Amino acid sequence: MPEKPDYGNWVSMRLVFLPALIGLVLLILALLFPMIVILAALFLLMAAYFAYARWLFSARGGDVQDKVYGLVLEHLDWNGQGRLLDVGCGSGALTIKLAKKYPDARLTGVDYWGASWEYSKKVCEKNAAIEGVNGRITFQQASALKLPFEDETFDAIVSNLTFHEVRDAKDKKELIREALRVLRKGGTFTFQDLFLIKRAYGTPEELVNAIKGWGISDVEFIDTHNEPFIPGALKLPFMVGTISIIKGKK
Repeated sequence: MPEKPDYGNWVSMRLVFLPALIGLVLLILALLFPMIVILAALFLLMAAYFAYARWLFSARGGDVQDKVYGLVLEHLDWNGQGRLLDVGCGSGALTIKLAKKYPDARLTGVDYWGASWEYSKKVCEKNAAIEGVNGRITFQQASALKLPFEDETFDAIVSNLTFHEVRDAKDKKELIREALRVLRKGGTFTFQDLFLIKRAYGTPEELVNAIKGWGISDVEFIDTHNEPFIPGALKLPFMVGTISIIKGKK
């Protein structure tokens, strides 16, 4: 049986096991202190929610994770010629999908791969090899706040649910600006993130105007959080309930 790539799940098992463990411990303590049973129930409900969300994201469940990646591919207006950068490539899933869609492209995936995630450069390279596209993809560790590339290096740039995760960036808009720095004139970009979180990005109009203020005249905002494949259980702000796309041409 051929080996399958491992693209992981956006809901870590730690989000399931930790509240479940705390809930069980509290449940035992509730034998001595009955009022604690309420707190125990809350933690157990939390564990149940994350377990359900993990199932919805998985291929065996709703396959929502793969479909969210598909939104980026759908809205990338590119002919597949030249170099593409994926900022925050994670397990390499989106980068690899793009490599398979654009057989003439050379691709680079960058990620910080912190301890909070189950992904790594090794995982990405293994997935690319299994999918048969490793010869055209380079993966490297880097911060999205300071990309290790010269200005106007890439013909297309994508990013999916990355910018809000970068803790050392106080102004998340600066991450968009840094990504656009390495995009060539006339190059295309498609970024999907929690752009509907006002405290991070302002209103959609303010975000679009900010990007235009950097000299990017072609900018479009696309609300994707109400896509029909996204179940109600995942429409919470910290899941995919605030996702949308910023796309355009430099």
